[in-house]
Amino acid sequence: MSKRVVITGMGIISPIGNSISTYWNNLKNGVCGIDTITAFKEYDLPVKIAGQIKEFNGANWGIDNATARKADRYSLLTYAAAAQAMEESGLIAGDNIDPDKLGVYIGSGIGGMTTFVNESKKLFDEGVRRISPLFIPMMISNMASGNIAIKYNAQGPCLPIVTACATGTHSIGEAFRAISHGYAEAIITGGSEAAINPLSIGGFNNSRALSRSEDPKRASLPFHKDREGFVIAEGSGILVLEEYERAVKRGAKIYAEVCGYGNTCDAYHYTAPRPDGSTAAKALSISLKEAGFNDSDTLHINAHGTGTPLNDKSETIAIKIAIGEQAAKKSIICSTKSMTGHMLGAAGGAECIATVLALKNGIIPPTIGLDNIDPECDLDYTPLVARKANITIAISNSLGFGGHNGCIAIRKLK
Repeated sequence: MSKRVVITGMGIISPIGNSISTYWNNLKNGVCGIDTITAFKEYDLPVKIAGQIKEFNGANWGIDNATARKADRYSLLTYAAAAQAMEESGLIAGDNIDPDKLGVYIGSGIGGMTTFVNESKKLFDEGVRRISPLFIPMMISNMASGNIAIKYNAQGPCLPIVTACATGTHSIGEAFRAISHGYAEAIITGGSEAAINPLSIGGFNNSRALSRSEDPKRASLPFHKDREGFVIAEGSGILVLEEYERAVKRGAKIYAEVCGYGNTCDAYHYTAPRPDGSTAAKALSISLKEAGFNDSDTLHINAHGTGTPLNDKSETIAIKIAIGEQAAKKSIICSTKSMTGHMLGAAGGAECIATVLALKNGIIPPTIGLDNIDPECDLDYTPLVARKANITIAISNSLGFGGHNGCIAIRKLK
């Protein structure tokens, strides 16, 4: 028999806030965290803007100098977000949970790209002997999970997932399954990314995926008629998932219940989504069916909503296929990427947190900048300003390069 799974802690590092309270306040008020890139001037980047972390100080989350020197930026962002989530959860391995019952499922779409760029430069400029002996452990995309497991003595299942922009969502979904099937009692999960550098920007830009707007407030435009690409961003979104009965027994704070998870693949193209939306629709319908979605529900969807021409159109089609045209028209959708930019492998974690907060507070964050909706994107995307809504079920949706589709369904605890 499947066990119920709840969320007992959350932590965020993002372009619009480095705490849950700041992040939520800025989400509901439509604050844009996208800004001009001031670094890398020597490269004359064709893309001038990104969603960058402001005022990040690792010491605020217990990251000492020795740790900072031995970890890539994406791992440091994970340390900070996980510290918030674990403090809020109150879980301590060896005290109120057995170490072998605590797991870590934290992924990164790209991993230690900053380290990769820096050490490659050493190779070309100074020779092979100058490469750091820590190059590999700092770069590999499983190391954030490994570092968090070490820090919190989490000796249970540790499964870093890499599914590009769906990484965070799949990490949360697989953690949900592991707890519901009894493989762990609690899992620290989510995603992290720090890939704002000339190599990443050059690669994404040359594949024509990025917005070239130089106006930060007119760059990330999900579902807009004039959208032209996504805005690259960095961050980390971490949640603590826990088996319901043990969370209640120890008096834990419970945000919401994870009640459904869908996972499919387009099997179509290495970057473009399947145009007919059929496989993305299947992930959405699987998660909603598992969550017991019915006609009496008021549905909120935090869409993948990147602002690329193909994604927004196919995602709109997928929603209609999954729940039918009438239910799709009644659903209240938003894209928080309009404010944060696209945090790649961290997006699923950050957006799941946004989805939980929308459900908990009965407020749908806006899709800012949406003043001219694409006629082919004809659903309710909460344009420009937030609004109140008595939602009963909420979805966090992610679609990744390689055709990876992931969908998490969340309900208020009953």
